[in-house]
Amino acid sequence: MHPRPYDPDKLVETVITSLDDDKAEDVLTIDLRGRSSIADHIVIATGRSQRQLGAMAQHLLEKMKGLGLDVSLEGMTQGDWVLLDGGDIVVHLFRPEVRSFYNLEGMWGLPPVQRVVDAVGQMVGQAAGQSIGQSGGLHA
Repeated sequence: MHPRPYDPDKLVETVITSLDDDKAEDVLTIDLRGRSSIADHIVIATGRSQRQLGAMAQHLLEKMKGLGLDVSLEGMTQGDWVLLDGGDIVVHLFRPEVRSFYNLEGMWGLPPVQRVVDAVGQMVGQAAGQSIGQSGGLHA
């Protein structure tokens, strides 16, 4: 096993920043350190179209490989659910209805992100009674 060329927290920050730049919605990070051996972090995000998911995935792939990660990518041809596996971080990108159907948040004991309208009529996400911040990120 080779030493990590990156800080896991910086990796998550890089992924979140990329998703925010690409206008991803309902971004959720799950810290699995000490809870699972599959990865240190899972990031789940929503895109509104297949084209947006493809662009988000391509940008993430470039950034993760730029950090020295060996990344596998699945689901680009269908564009409903794209998975990027960087070893210590796994990123799931969904279209809204597909994310709802698979409910990965529920698998980890978290409530699904629900869309609600705030006081000024903008869509915001909520989970477990916490509002998702301006960047769209909710950290579990």
